[in-house]
Amino acid sequence: MSELLKVPTMAEFMAQGKTPEVLFWVGSAGSFDDRAKKITKAFVKLLNKANVEFAVLGTEESCTGDIAKRAGNEFLFQMQAVTNIEVLNAYDVKKIVTCDPHSFNCLKNEYPGLGGNYQVMHHTQFIKALLDEGRLSIGDDKFKGKRITFHDPCYLGRANNEYDAPREILKQTKANIVEMKRHKHTALCCGAGGAQMFKEPEKGDMDINVLRTNDALETNPNIIATGCPYCNTMMTDGIKAKEKEADVSVMDIAELIANDQGL
Repeated sequence: MSELLKVPTMAEFMAQGKTPEVLFWVGSAGSFDDRAKKITKAFVKLLNKANVEFAVLGTEESCTGDIAKRAGNEFLFQMQAVTNIEVLNAYDVKKIVTCDPHSFNCLKNEYPGLGGNYQVMHHTQFIKALLDEGRLSIGDDKFKGKRITFHDPCYLGRANNEYDAPREILKQTKANIVEMKRHKHTALCCGAGGAQMFKEPEKGDMDINVLRTNDALETNPNIIATGCPYCNTMMTDGIKAKEKEADVSVMDIAELIANDQGL
């Protein structure tokens, strides 16, 4: 197990005069939130299983600044971003992968304007590439016959037009993939984006995460699959609000594939 959780840092790679294939950007949720840490661990297990030479920044990684920017504090965003860019450029980082679509969008689309130019991939894109290259395979039939619906994260789907990678991975599990009425470019936000995760919702008839959970439950799923730690939290809270914890699981795609691999 400890072998599967081998997580080297960029500093360790540099000390050996080596360069990793990819930098894994863990992100704030994946570093500090207990539920999201499980997604981080699942992805690390997959990277190790596929023999990917990767590294993390460790204590040198700071928040991308996405949340500050969405909340309107552009000054704080630029301070956080420039600090990260200095670290990334000092290590001559070329390729980044992250499990967080908010970090993915920020690093890919907003860091170049401040001098941070990298090839940035979402973990579903990276897992799909590993499967396509034969470095990972889905052999177990653990999810065969299960009904899985995928919730599109805003910053992966509508902001970056990536709808196929997560679905193509899920298809390989031999599960029955069922789409919500609102999916892909018409998907509904889980309610966490734009820094809404960190404040109470405004008054209304229903919390947006419960409304989105209703969309998912209409498909009669065994599993709601996500590709974002914030979506995972919001959908899990929605399942609790509907008292469906015994019937429906909320799992990140990395967790599904790691589970399939018996990791």
